[in-house]
Amino acid sequence: MTLPTALDLAQAVRTGERSAVEVVEEHLARVEEAEPEVHAFNLVAGEEARAAAAQVDARVARGEDPGPLAGVPLALKDNLCTRGLPTTCSSRILAGWVPPYDATAVSRAVRSGAVVIGKTNLDEFAMGSSTENSAFGPTRNPLDPIRVPGGSSGGSAAAVAAGFAPLALGSDTGGSIRQPAALCGVVGLKPTYGVVSRYGLVAFASSLDQVGPLARTVGDAVALLEAIAGHDPADSTSLDRPAPALSGCLAQGVEGLRIGVIQELAGVEGIAPEVGARLHEAADALAGAGAKVDEVSVPATMWGLPAYYLLAPAEASSNLARYDGVRYGLRLARPDITSMYEATRSAGFGPEVKRRIMLGTFALSAGYYDAYYGQAQRVRTLIIESFAAAYERFDALLSPTAPTTAFPLGSRTADPLAMYLSDVCTVASSLAGHPALSVPFGTGEGGLPVGIQVMAPALGEPVMVRVGAALEDLAP
Repeated sequence: MTLPTALDLAQAVRTGERSAVEVVEEHLARVEEAEPEVHAFNLVAGEEARAAAAQVDARVARGEDPGPLAGVPLALKDNLCTRGLPTTCSSRILAGWVPPYDATAVSRAVRSGAVVIGKTNLDEFAMGSSTENSAFGPTRNPLDPIRVPGGSSGGSAAAVAAGFAPLALGSDTGGSIRQPAALCGVVGLKPTYGVVSRYGLVAFASSLDQVGPLARTVGDAVALLEAIAGHDPADSTSLDRPAPALSGCLAQGVEGLRIGVIQELAGVEGIAPEVGARLHEAADALAGAGAKVDEVSVPATMWGLPAYYLLAPAEASSNLARYDGVRYGLRLARPDITSMYEATRSAGFGPEVKRRIMLGTFALSAGYYDAYYGQAQRVRTLIIESFAAAYERFDALLSPTAPTTAFPLGSRTADPLAMYLSDVCTVASSLAGHPALSVPFGTGEGGLPVGIQVMAPALGEPVMVRVGAALEDLAP
């Protein structure tokens, strides 16, 4: 079944060819049919979506333009605050919490005409690579239900892949948009840090977290990014400059662009042979389209994973200290405040969140700060410098997005290090704050999709989406 793009649906609604209510009902019917097997959602907001779609139709009837995403169903990762709808982060600790405000990315998408149809499942507090670390159970890959959809934005990727919504928002800290996009065969885009406001995104690691789109096409992902990007005074890390203009770049091709294939990520331990083969086929296809393609060494990328798993847990141990059972969420009654804290946090957090809190607290503790956290920050600087040297010679860089195709449910849950290696190709660009895009390109084991990652320097989204759109057109 070939589904219309988000842009095609929006155009049909804006011209009155189709009603937003009809579009939403179609997608809700798909959810009702397949959601019990996939479990992409923590909450399906059917009545709210129907009411919002009716408002879009009313605006069209009055001769108004509801926006570039008019009537397009949108799935939201359940760590984005939504006024009037629960936001759980797939954790017991936030049971029953309904935010009094919308995340900036959510409100901007809605102002562009998108219709929120639900909140998607994720690894608890976005900590994971398979969407198995959820208090509400795992999400399954719609392409093969015995396999994971990736993580932590696995519910959002699965919702798009299953046809539940043409567009979804996820968050990416070390690969949590790109890796599930690769495993589910959709497009995932992590913007430059600061291009999209983090206001209303429940924090995991504040110097890394970034909101971004998942979609079936690069063009749709770009349309959603343009809707949500731009300076936000409510976020001190938001870039005070216009967001990059991207839609006009999609058809520009790659003629004359210099594209480097990162040697270290192409040959890193654990890359499946078929994933490596698709990477080289993608490089050859871009060369055939007029790009100048060569290998490049970015040596510091090999230190990305250990640096990330010190810095991100350190920030998480600080950010998650606010969940104390006092102000909101889960609270277990105990005779004194100390035992209440201990009981609430022990019951409220799952094993992976506890593991990362303990890792981060240790890395920040007296006597170990310089040896671990301080050293990881120095490595982060080396990664930034290593990328800067590569971008002096190349306009964009290529690597696999994930080292393998989607792996079976439960196959890595007992081995955290094996699970962490799922992000080996994505963490370095997150540490650098650079944009990165995953585009499906061919298949691997069992016909499962392979994702190719396109990276660019900070605010290099225009070149990045040119390469991504070309890969999409050239894909087998």
